[in-house]
Amino acid sequence: MSYAMTAALQSAVYQTLVEDTALSALVGAHIYDALPQGTLPELYVTLGAETVRDASDATGVGAWHDFNVAVVTDAAGFQVAKTVAAAACDALSGAGPVLERGRLVSLRFLKAKAKRESGGLRRIDMTFRARVEDD
Repeated sequence: MSYAMTAALQSAVYQTLVEDTALSALVGAHIYDALPQGTLPELYVTLGAETVRDASDATGVGAWHDFNVAVVTDAAGFQVAKTVAAAACDALSGAGPVLERGRLVSLRFLKAKAKRESGGLRRIDMTFRARVEDD
């Protein structure tokens, strides 16, 4: 097992989200790897928890990464959050980001959960699954 590519994967996912024009048109610069201090904007995207499992075999070292991307808004209803979640999902589909270390074998949407939180917030937690291999 190797956890060695996790920082490279996180950085690549973050950069992919930040550089996506459709997502940026919806949330501006409010895409976070870590939440900023102070008052949060009315709508934002943030990277969340991650679970990693070994995927090494006789040909090399690898891992499965299940990671969360969350959309949070104080807008009434889920329409705004779902529109942003769709854009984030679209940004991460396709060719996939290039890693600084190792290589991305696959990246796919796994599941999502939409829920109401305290204070009238709406939140959608999307889980993606990435398969990475070390070079």
